[in-house]
Amino acid sequence: MGGGTVSARPPEHPAGLAPREARALFRGGLVTPTAGWCTGWTQANLLAVPRELAYDVLLFAQRNPTPCPILDVLDPGEVSGPLLDGDVRTDLPAYRVYVEGELVEETPEVTRWWRPDLVAFLVGCSFTFEAALAEGGVPVRHVEQGRNVPMYVTDRRCRSAGSMSGPLVVSMRPVPADRVADAVSITARYPAVHGAPVHVGDPAALGIADLDRPDFGEPVRLSDGDVPVFWGCGVTPQAAVMESRPTLAIAHAPGHMLVTDARDADYLLP
Repeated sequence: MGGGTVSARPPEHPAGLAPREARALFRGGLVTPTAGWCTGWTQANLLAVPRELAYDVLLFAQRNPTPCPILDVLDPGEVSGPLLDGDVRTDLPAYRVYVEGELVEETPEVTRWWRPDLVAFLVGCSFTFEAALAEGGVPVRHVEQGRNVPMYVTDRRCRSAGSMSGPLVVSMRPVPADRVADAVSITARYPAVHGAPVHVGDPAALGIADLDRPDFGEPVRLSDGDVPVFWGCGVTPQAAVMESRPTLAIAHAPGHMLVTDARDADYLLP
């Protein structure tokens, strides 16, 4: 888990890194979105909340499995587990800290915020199926353009659970119209990391007014013939935190994911 001083320069070929190599770079201070990193290895969203809120978060995820697919839950105070030979406090490229639902800090590590009562949830991430999309001939535009994936707060409400309530958040990938069916069938085989899209086409149907103004991430250019395709997004729990206002919550910065030691193939249905 340790390892001395690490240069904070981006690697030339991040797709070929092993998870421990990527985590060492992030622990050493590199801040970057992780789309296209560590091909074949599963990435995860992070949300850590006080123990008294953990059941509500778990129930919220169970009631909203498409945007909130749980890969693992750590015991209170634990910082590593079966999916991670590392430290959830230091091994992501960037974190967000919320106090009473307000974003108070974006930071490359959260050791000073960590408490022994915090329960960490690892939530599936759609970056996991992007290699499969590319292998299937479906372009991944934000990776091609070197951008963070665009994410949008929709007008669809998630099903509430205890103190947790909030809107559905989606990620968007432009897909050529003649490859939309392929994108749907490929991603449907990964239900543990959001699965099939929740919407194809008109953003207004989700209450999204302008694709060029995402709520998180960066805008991505659509090529001629592209259709916007929307998947459930693991930033949904953060939107619920902002609405529900718990005393403390720690999350990944959108697009800056935890690279786990699980394989993408572990979550692929036959």
